[in-house]
This record gives sequence, C-alpha cells and structure tokens, in this order.
Amino acid sequence: MSGAIRLLIADDHPIVRDGFRGVFASEPGFEVLGEAANGAEAVAMAKALRPDVVLMDLRMPVMGGVEAIRALAEAEVPARVLVLTTYDTEGDVRPAIEAGATGYLLKDTGREDLVRAVRAAARGEAVLAPAVATRLMSQVRTPQEALSEREVEILKLVADGATNREAAKRLFLSEATVKTHLLHLYAKLGVNDRAAAVAAGFRRGILDVEGR
Repeated sequence: MSGAIRLLIADDHPIVRDGFRGVFASEPGFEVLGEAANGAEAVAMAKALRPDVVLMDLRMPVMGGVEAIRALAEAEVPARVLVLTTYDTEGDVRPAIEAGATGYLLKDTGREDLVRAVRAAARGEAVLAPAVATRLMSQVRTPQEALSEREVEILKLVADGATNREAAKRLFLSEATVKTHLLHLYAKLGVNDRAAAVAAGFRRGILDVEGR
C-alpha cells in the first residue's frame, strides 16, 4: 500500500490512547486519524474516517471490542483490526479472531514490535502475540479436555441463571463442591468467569439454544 498508514485508536483509558498516539506520531509513515473511548465510537469513526488499521481494546463500556469488530465487518468497513489488550485467555482470543480481527497483541508489546505489527496488519498479514500463538497452537495440537457429566450439569444450570446455592440445592451438593466443579470447568474451557464459560459452552456445542 502507498502513503501513510491511517490509524484509529480505540481504548477507554485516555492515558493508553495518549501512549499509542505518541508512538505513531513520532514514527514516519503513520497518521493517527482519531481516538475512540468505546466500541460504538470506534465503529462510527471508522465508518466516517475509513482508517487502514484500528487499534482495538477488548473490554470497553457501551460496546466491547468483539462487538465492534463484528459491527465493522457487517458494515463492510475495510479497516484491519489489531486487538491490543491485557487479556490472553481463550475466551478473549478466539471470539476476537472469529469476529474478524487481523491480529491480537498484548499491551506489554514493545514499541518496535508494535510498529512492525501495525505495518503487517495494514498489509493484511495475521499478527499474534507469542503467548497467544503458543496458546492457539497448544489448542490445535492437544485435544480439548472434555467436561465431566457433573460439570456439564452445572454449566447448564449456570446457563439457566442458577446461582451456586441454587445449583447445589438442585444437584444435592454442597456449595463448596459446586464451586470446585466450576473452577475445574473454567480451566478446561480456558475462561475466568461464568459468562465466558457459558459462551464457550455454546461455542463448543456443549450447550444448545433449544435445550441448553
């Protein structure tokens, strides 16, 4: 591509946006078109400004990064999206890539690596943080550990909105046992909370919309 790479920065923390702007303002071949404080602003600005690359945080108010990436794809905005976040769990990485992100980096990425990554993303090349690439390769090489029958029962109850106490009562277990099963299924699904576990359950076909 010819000319400067046109950037849009989307992050809910002003100091982070300032930092990214400072990096690219001092690098030849880049132009920062604007900054967005949430995903909704990022989508609106990307539609209007037509950047080449959007630096997208994941967890933002109003609209998160994954939702914004999907919205950009649906609106056929041609910008490449490079995720820049502090989160590298499967529950964060996979949805972002499936939504259409060109790359996924962590915020501790060095300045030179970040600049190279943005140039690569602008060319349409996939860019992954080493930790993320290792995690994805591990998932490909190692069969995902199946949930036990009890873990599936608990996941279904969680998907139905049951609290730990309610799940324990319905399954005739102690709350401590339910919490232990939850921690085990979180580890197997590569997530950190109930919402992400339910999302992973649907994504992997453990849960279904009809019967959960």
